[in-house]
Amino acid sequence: MAEIIGFCNQKGGVGKTTTAINLAASVAAAEKKTLLIDFDPQSNTSSGLGFEKNSIESNSYELVVATKSKEIIPQKTALPYLDVIPATSDLVGAEIELVSMMGREFRLKKALVPYLETYEYIFIDSPPSLGLLTLNILAASHCLIVPVQCEYYALEGITDLMRTIELVQGSLNPDLQVAGVLLTMYDARNNLAHDVEVELRNYFGKTVFHTVIPRNVRLSEAPSHGKPVLLYDIKSKGAESYLQLAQEFLGRIDAQKSVKVSQVA
Repeated sequence: MAEIIGFCNQKGGVGKTTTAINLAASVAAAEKKTLLIDFDPQSNTSSGLGFEKNSIESNSYELVVATKSKEIIPQKTALPYLDVIPATSDLVGAEIELVSMMGREFRLKKALVPYLETYEYIFIDSPPSLGLLTLNILAASHCLIVPVQCEYYALEGITDLMRTIELVQGSLNPDLQVAGVLLTMYDARNNLAHDVEVELRNYFGKTVFHTVIPRNVRLSEAPSHGKPVLLYDIKSKGAESYLQLAQEFLGRIDAQKSVKVSQVA
């Protein structure tokens, strides 16, 4: 049974899509059967993996809006264990179309059922907003990864998101957990970055990943070549950081599964 992981932060420019692409690729590199879903109308996850926007028929819009049962076939990538359901500009209209649909918050959750036995991990990139698309991700996910840029307003934005997560836990998805808060675009030479890290670790404790994603030129260049950074430059600091994050993430998921098993026993 697949573990469903959403990447959420209503604030843009925090490294959410970069993390979705590179963590999914790094988990796939560990030979875990992985599906990455682009659920952001900007389609940056799709283009970052080399898919042409608006040229894919089987896409995330069809996944949640199609009124009749339709098989959405994931696209293959250069990594044998990584498949993708890309996004197109059609997803822009999904927010409006979902409003009038029955069970609108659970459309994605129901659509993912056919993939649960095929994949070990399903990662979903979200838009930088808290609309119906993001709400569908929160309702469908088992856990969330929250990327946070090391800047002045980081805590303010993440506090709003945590309130939303609590509301979702109280109504739509009581089992939703935060797998981890991830510090991104970290510049060790910047005192502000260090101060934000200290505040986040004091506030969220062990929820914050030990791994920190640095500012890295190769990491920024990789999307323009349609590749995850580990295929673009595996020796770069960015690639090393995401491979380390994947190891830490998989360890956390295994620990959570062990706790659930012991509780059942």
